[in-house]
Amino acid sequence: MGTDIKPPPQAQTLRVRSGEVELAIKVYGAADQTDRQPLIVLVHGYPDSSQVWHKVVDPLSARYRVAAYDVRGAGDSSAPAHTAAYELDHLVADLAAVADAVSPEQPIHLVAHDWGSIQGWEAVSTARLRGRIASFTSISGPSLDHAGYWVMQRLRSGAPGELAKFANQLMHSWYIGAFHLPLAAPLAWKLGLDQLWPKLLERFEGIHTESSPSQTRDGQQGLNLYRANVARRLLAPRERRTSVPVQLVVPTRDRFVSLELLEGIEQWVERLWRRDVGAGHWLQLSHPELVVRYVSEFVDFTSGGEEPAGLHRAQVRGFGEAAARGRYAGKLAIVTGGGSGIGRETLLALAEQGAEVVAADIDLAAARRSAELAELLGATAHARKVDVGDAKAMEAFAAWVAAELGAPDLVVNNAGIGMAGSFLDTSTADWDKILHVNLWGVIHGSRLFGKQMVAAGKGGHIVNVASALAFTPTRMLAAYATTKAAVAMLSDCLRAELAGQGIQVISVCPGVIDTPITGSTRFVGVSEEEQKRRRDGARRLYQRRNLKPQAVAAAILKAIEQRKPEVLVGSEAHGARLLSRLSPALTRRLARMELSL
Repeated sequence: MGTDIKPPPQAQTLRVRSGEVELAIKVYGAADQTDRQPLIVLVHGYPDSSQVWHKVVDPLSARYRVAAYDVRGAGDSSAPAHTAAYELDHLVADLAAVADAVSPEQPIHLVAHDWGSIQGWEAVSTARLRGRIASFTSISGPSLDHAGYWVMQRLRSGAPGELAKFANQLMHSWYIGAFHLPLAAPLAWKLGLDQLWPKLLERFEGIHTESSPSQTRDGQQGLNLYRANVARRLLAPRERRTSVPVQLVVPTRDRFVSLELLEGIEQWVERLWRRDVGAGHWLQLSHPELVVRYVSEFVDFTSGGEEPAGLHRAQVRGFGEAAARGRYAGKLAIVTGGGSGIGRETLLALAEQGAEVVAADIDLAAARRSAELAELLGATAHARKVDVGDAKAMEAFAAWVAAELGAPDLVVNNAGIGMAGSFLDTSTADWDKILHVNLWGVIHGSRLFGKQMVAAGKGGHIVNVASALAFTPTRMLAAYATTKAAVAMLSDCLRAELAGQGIQVISVCPGVIDTPITGSTRFVGVSEEEQKRRRDGARRLYQRRNLKPQAVAAAILKAIEQRKPEVLVGSEAHGARLLSRLSPALTRRLARMELSL
């Protein structure tokens, strides 16, 4: 896979003998770098050469010494004469020869992709390179032995769910059977697949690149990697454990490696971190800045530096414990209006499932109480005082999150206030107040954190709490219903915009939920005494309905899991939605009735 970007001018080319082959290595680094600085070795996959790293080499080499080499049979390296010479033992010996040539005294930091990762797993779990690898960052490439055990466990289980996971990975791995055909695959590269390859990457992966001069040879020779190793290792896997710190960078839209294949991997690794990215297989081409960031943070940490907050959250602490921590372990969740009601219950539900949570609320004491409750559930929790409708305050809050915690994985824009009464009695100040919180709060939260999530490239979820009144007009709730309808429409528009970024946008429309909002709802155009009377009446109505915020929190987590665009909570919400679609005229007639929150 080539590029029109030339290697940095400080690149030094080496050739190193490993058995019957000669390996081509490019070494990058500033002139003032010393041999004591960390050295990163980049290992490419199939059907690539070391040129696949061109977007990450320059920024990495500004801080570290970097070496990228062509594996045997690829790029400028020579090819062995027989298929058996592509077995993993030989590939590990190649890596050892490279490490000895470029960093004879210091352990290397290994970063590998695809087949490079497969041989990287072999290197960190065998004795040949013991003590020579300081860290391993694996992108889209499992250990064949770990994969073999995974397959055996699925098949032995016989459970429909486990067999479905195996079938899913089988569909992801369709190409492996084709690669074993004696003539078809090599002939395809001879007949023009090398020129078609960039178009396929652009069509299916969204990557713009060019064929390299060695693309035909890379494609043909690299088939031997599969033929020499896959069947033997998958059918007769060996226990492969490692004490080397391992960082998994997982593209969640990978067409070739399913997420299920990573289940149970923590049993083989003493120190494991996992960082998901909402991207396809060739992450170093589609999101090079993320690869540079994650590699840099991991190299710095494993070289004795402090552990960044995002890396700390990503750590999988032990076999069995990962599952015990819940499905949101390693995720960061922001909840506005997190001091009470739906916000607090959603925050606690996420904390119970392992998420690190931030309770943001105008009432700092309430936010702190929510954080304390989350900590009792074993979560890491933070509390921040924020006026969600204040642009500068939200920008400062978002900047704090980015600097201290990293981009969030889940954002729940829940903060809201109630308002009831005649439209004609609703003053400009009343409109400013409710728009400030109910609409601008969602706009600020979605925009600021949406930008962070897109920049991080890891996908995620934005949950906007609207209301069943978003599609249920009523004469006495014009201001409130208008803001909630706007939130629902904003969610629909944002969902379309962010779909390609792997970010799910959910609109939540609860019905009559017993929350503290009823006690603070403003009834416009009435005296204070009448306002108190109406608040008490609304509170009694909602208490009789007895639908609690926990029901909304459970619905939100279910919607995230099932990737639902809209979730209705309560029979009245479902009924109102159905009526608005079947008979808009009847909905408009019912709007003339005097209803309250």
